[in-house]
Amino acid sequence: MQTRKLEDRYGRVATDLRVSLTDRCNLRCSYCMPAEGLDWLPDDTVLSDDEVVRLVRIGVELLGVREVRFTGGEPLVRRGLVDIVRRTSALGVETSLTTNALGLARMAHALAEAGLDRVNVSLDSIRRESFKEITRRDRLADVIAGLAAAQEAGLGPVKVNAVLMRGINDGQAPELLRWAIGEGYELRFIEQMPLDAQHRWSRDGMITADEIFAHLEREFTLSPAEEPRGSAPAELFLVDGGPATVGVIASVTRPFCGDCDRVRLTADGQVRNCLFAREESDLRAALRSGATDDEIAGRWVTAMAGKRAGHGIDDPTFLQPDRPMSAIGG
Repeated sequence: MQTRKLEDRYGRVATDLRVSLTDRCNLRCSYCMPAEGLDWLPDDTVLSDDEVVRLVRIGVELLGVREVRFTGGEPLVRRGLVDIVRRTSALGVETSLTTNALGLARMAHALAEAGLDRVNVSLDSIRRESFKEITRRDRLADVIAGLAAAQEAGLGPVKVNAVLMRGINDGQAPELLRWAIGEGYELRFIEQMPLDAQHRWSRDGMITADEIFAHLEREFTLSPAEEPRGSAPAELFLVDGGPATVGVIASVTRPFCGDCDRVRLTADGQVRNCLFAREESDLRAALRSGATDDEIAGRWVTAMAGKRAGHGIDDPTFLQPDRPMSAIGG
């Protein structure tokens, strides 16, 4: 079998695979889903552990994937997570996890022993009431405990991803940064993206990167970090001269589509060549119909070839994807 590349018509090559293990989540973040939750994928449509690992192996061995990040929904609710991580790590790739950290306190060491390299934790406020308002759950203490356990287990650098929401936590940016620096976590602020299940996102309501900088610069001096950005989405800045840094991921106002090296696999086995794609390519059907590894790889290559030049959020014809973030994977 010949090794190929997941290359699109603009010359971008995907080497970073994001694998959603479930669309289920144990929080109800207001910028992601309604309070009552969503209709979850039927169990028989979700890839089995063996199917997940097979697709990851095809990506690594036949298509040049070098990094694998497991996402959700919330990946910690996937029963086979530790074994999936162990089998993926054995392929010799960097493995990471994006999580809300509920349950991470009890799983961090097992994941580290299985070969997980690092974690990204979503945390938008360290104030209990703000956290409860955003997530609709009173679980801040569990997230804090999960972060500490990840750091203790060596899953570092531990990164914290925060979304600022107007009138809720937008004034808390300096407080969150000060806390993250004190705990030894790397903080990244992310512009809210049009991926909510309710389709209520609006550009006017979103806290932009410029606003994030304005909030931070009331208390800190930020200067560009001297390191190549490459395909990494975060613009990094030294805080008060360093060594601490803060990142801003301006997916909407400062898109980095030209450097994108990502491809996504949903929990039900669909390839998405862009986070905002409205089309998907079905690998689950090929898996379950007896296709060979090489045939599946060929379908994957074809799926990537059709990737658009950019996400098109600024285009008047932009349509939000039907799937919300919880069903796509970050």
